[in-house]
Amino acid sequence: MELYQLRYFVAVAETANFTKAAARCFVSQPSLSQQIINLEAEIGQTLFHRLGRSVSLTDAGKILLEHAYRILSEADNAVRLLKEDPTRGYPVTVGAIPTVAHFFLPAAVAYCRANDIRLNLTTLENFRPQILNAVLEGEIDLGIVSMPLNEPRLVTTTLFSEPLLLALSANHPLASAEQITFPDLREENFISLGDASSLTAQVRRISGDYDFEPNIVHRCAQVATVKSLTAMGLGVSILPRSARSPNDPAGLVYRKFSGKPPMREIALVSHYRRHATRGTQLFIEAAHAVVGPMQEVQNTTPPFRTTRRARS
Repeated sequence: MELYQLRYFVAVAETANFTKAAARCFVSQPSLSQQIINLEAEIGQTLFHRLGRSVSLTDAGKILLEHAYRILSEADNAVRLLKEDPTRGYPVTVGAIPTVAHFFLPAAVAYCRANDIRLNLTTLENFRPQILNAVLEGEIDLGIVSMPLNEPRLVTTTLFSEPLLLALSANHPLASAEQITFPDLREENFISLGDASSLTAQVRRISGDYDFEPNIVHRCAQVATVKSLTAMGLGVSILPRSARSPNDPAGLVYRKFSGKPPMREIALVSHYRRHATRGTQLFIEAAHAVVGPMQEVQNTTPPFRTTRRARS
């Protein structure tokens, strides 16, 4: 039994399709199928029910899958540990969603430099589905994403919570409103990140709680683009408190929602079978170390930027 055969087996089990599994493993479908046949012949058990274009695990396959995960995890962990070289920094690969990456990753790096923590950090900035998939596929050690999640293979640790704010042009009528609620946005045009963004999904869920669908007229790939279009008065946007920056476009203001504000929770996620290397442990410690001071800064920052028009 070879490790690559187990990897092929796991790929078929997770995709329920030989063709998809072959593409995922970067091998031809006949080659992958032959290796599964060889594996079945070696252990003397049929691992899959072949059901046309799809397959499902037999009882023997279910038993092997549990052990295959453990075997492959241990093998990968051993390779990572052997590659660690403190003189070059402990390696760790971290992915983060765009609304967090722009401020959190630089803060963690600055903390490590200030405290002589030697990390060899590789980062990935992407939307939540891609980050979670990278964690599950073993491409990255840690992900920084918004909650909630429903994936039993992931271990989550809360980093921080923050309120969502209404961002809008200083010339917008709501910029000077005494109170703002989500239903007040029913007739507004929205500017948001793409549909893959967890923030966009959360805004849709909140809007649904008030029986309306946000009218998204501009979908952007970057938070900076959302801010620029919002400042121009092309629509309103919902952004986390941490998105505020001294370099925001002129005329962009933020307003708190009345009553209990909508919140989002940010967490560190990792695969439950992935070994926590020294690099992973050091990054987790750094991440928790920078959360406190960052939260204090956020709590003492004015709730929104003011302009002459906003005060009138």
